[in-house]
Amino acid sequence: MSDKRYETLTRLECLELLRRNHLGRLAFLERVGVVPLITPVNYVLDQDAVVFRTDPGSKLVAAIRGAPVAFEIDGVDEGDRTGWSVIVRGHAVEVTDAAERERLRRGPLESWAPGPKSHYVRVQPGPITGRRIRVQER
Repeated sequence: MSDKRYETLTRLECLELLRRNHLGRLAFLERVGVVPLITPVNYVLDQDAVVFRTDPGSKLVAAIRGAPVAFEIDGVDEGDRTGWSVIVRGHAVEVTDAAERERLRRGPLESWAPGPKSHYVRVQPGPITGRRIRVQER
């Protein structure tokens, strides 16, 4: 095992992890001055943007107002004592273009939660960062 404990992932490595996974957490403020809300969402990576489906509610309201958000995925291998994390910071926007919605509807994104989830939200990415951590052997 390498003695390197902390590794910064490249943008391409982060995008590959985002492509290979489909469940993450969205962090946003429901209202200004309120404690952040973190909620799980299943998603797809569409080009370089995270896209998820939702019903009317706090996530959609955040998208309609273009709220700043953070989206995070991670993984761990307890046997190897390694872990990684990818964070996408950006703004949530509702996908309103009919052609774009139809293209997304035909894609692989299926909501795991009950309900029609007829609204599509895109996280317009700003910085995409990641890291891998390895616990050194004792």
